[in-house]
Parts: sequence; structure tokens; C-alpha cells
Amino acid sequence: MKKLLMATLALALMTGCSSETSKPAQTEKPQPKPAELVSGRPAFQKLYVAARGWARDAQPYRLESSVTADSKGRDGKSALWRAFFGSAERKSLKPYVWSGADIPDGPSRGVSPGTEDTYNPSNASTQVFDIAFLKVDSDKALETAQKHGGDKILEKSPDIPILYMLDWSRATNELIWHVIYGNSRDDAKLKVEVNASNGDFIRVEK
Repeated sequence: MKKLLMATLALALMTGCSSETSKPAQTEKPQPKPAELVSGRPAFQKLYVAARGWARDAQPYRLESSVTADSKGRDGKSALWRAFFGSAERKSLKPYVWSGADIPDGPSRGVSPGTEDTYNPSNASTQVFDIAFLKVDSDKALETAQKHGGDKILEKSPDIPILYMLDWSRATNELIWHVIYGNSRDDAKLKVEVNASNGDFIRVEK
């Protein structure tokens, strides 16, 4: 009887141990990956490489940032950059987007191609430029803009987003950073032009 009792107890202990080990391990919910914010030049380099894979003669005519939930353009950086390229050989233009964040209904992280469209090299709004002119990054352009009214805008409206747009001026034959304090170019509180080759202040856009 004593032996039977001990055997029953041992079996109960073994059963308890096995039920404990058979419980599935609780997995922690993966944390969302933080957004990657970069300035214009490194984002542009990634986009340029992708565009050259599409057309060997692809040249840029515009680079622009976007405001997202993760970035409002502070420090000259953004989580979303879009560049537009033209190919005279293909008679086509194509945008490419670099994203460093998980944006709802937006492009996935990394470089994504846009839709190809017709391209006219003589169109002033799609004037391509040589990438060798891009020597000053968007963060340096912001520093210049801050000295010409941007600091006062941020004092009054610290949450205002800042956009960056890069294009070629056919009139003055120079590559220009447009630093835009506001949600868009049309309703901006301040728009400052900065030379993208030497960082010099050009003018405040009216």
C-alpha cells in the first residue's frame, strides 16, 4: 500500500512537470521600428542609383521632402524624399521615393519607383541638372534660412513643418534649395532660396 501511494505521488509530480513544460512560451510583441530621418543628399544618392538602373542617361530635375507623422523637417531631415528624373533617350520621366518610416497607405521603407510618364527636355519645369552642382545638403540650407527669417518663424510657431525642394533655375543658371516654412509652397509663412553649390543666401521668395 505504501509503495502504491509513493508511485501515485511520483506520477502526479511527473504529470505536473510535463504540463508546465508543454505551455507555449509567451512571445513579446515586436516593437515598431523607429523612423530613419536623413537629409537630402544621402536620400538623393539612393534615388539616383535606382534611376540609373531604369535609364542610363537619367538626370534629376527635382528633389523634395514630405512631412510625415515622424518628421516635420527639423534639422534639415525627413523620413520621406521624392526625386524626379528625366531620360532624353527614353523620352520619359520617372519619380522615385525613399522612405525611412512605416507610413500608413504610403510607400514601404527603402526606394520605390513611381509611374513613368512622357518627358519633354525643353520644358522649363523639368530642367535637369548635373549632380556635381549639389554640394550643400538640406541641413546647411536650413542653417542659412534660419538666419534670414526662419528663426523668427520658429519662435512664433515652433510646430510649423519645414519642407525642402531642390531644382535648377534656368534664369540664374544655378541649383537652388527652397526652404519652405509651412505645409506647402502656396500657404508658406516663409520661403528662402539657398544656393545648393556654395550655401549662400539668394533671396526670400515673395
